[in-house]
Amino acid sequence: MTKTILHTDNLSTGYTSKAGKTVIADNLNLTLTEGKLIALIGANGIGKSTLLRTITGIQKPLEGDVFLNGKKVTDYEPMELAQNLSIVLTEKLPPSNLTVFELVAFGRQPYTNWIGTLSAEDIRKVHEAMELTQITHLSGKKHYEISDGQLQNVLVARALAQDTNLIILDEPTTHLDLVHKVALFKLLKKLTHETKKCILFSTHDVDLAIQLSDEMIVMTPEKVVQNEPCNLISDGTFNTIFKDEHIFFDAEKGKFIIR
Repeated sequence: MTKTILHTDNLSTGYTSKAGKTVIADNLNLTLTEGKLIALIGANGIGKSTLLRTITGIQKPLEGDVFLNGKKVTDYEPMELAQNLSIVLTEKLPPSNLTVFELVAFGRQPYTNWIGTLSAEDIRKVHEAMELTQITHLSGKKHYEISDGQLQNVLVARALAQDTNLIILDEPTTHLDLVHKVALFKLLKKLTHETKKCILFSTHDVDLAIQLSDEMIVMTPEKVVQNEPCNLISDGTFNTIFKDEHIFFDAEKGKFIIR
């Protein structure tokens, strides 16, 4: 039986202000299971980042709950949460002289002692993560000496070194060309199947996500749907993503077409 890592119970996402609550998505019952690569897609401004912030505990839900490994995300202490969930954001790294090895080793912070000394086990986990992402040859390079595609692999390796069973990535392919986008998607798929971790990532590369994801979460103005790509194609879900008469989804070809 496949293990459930995260699930939401009648979750509502959004934000509160002096004017009151603004609901972005409501009554969400999503399930993330081990060994699955899951893409989160939807039009710009639909609320993908808000959903990711809510399920990772950065932002409080308006209603409902998020359970991670059977415990409410809001009940975790920060260090304990970092041992159960890793997040890869698209923000630029601050200026530093860190090497690739040192950057990946940051993934071990939830486990190191108060002075941050790496144990033999920590170092083993770092090397293992670098081997899985095929960046061992970059170990001694400064992070600013490598390409955007290589840096994205380094950030994935850092999340792997953190050794959580759930990894969440927010728009990991934003700054990559097509070749590196495909390479990163294939790497993520390989990692889920080899490590049995669950990887959830948001993306605008819908056509690639359809081809390479095990499941997809599709956000539209009307609803949020989770299913396998083939089922989402057959039930017409992709036709509801973009409100534009010039873009339609060709079910036979399995991709979006511009009229």
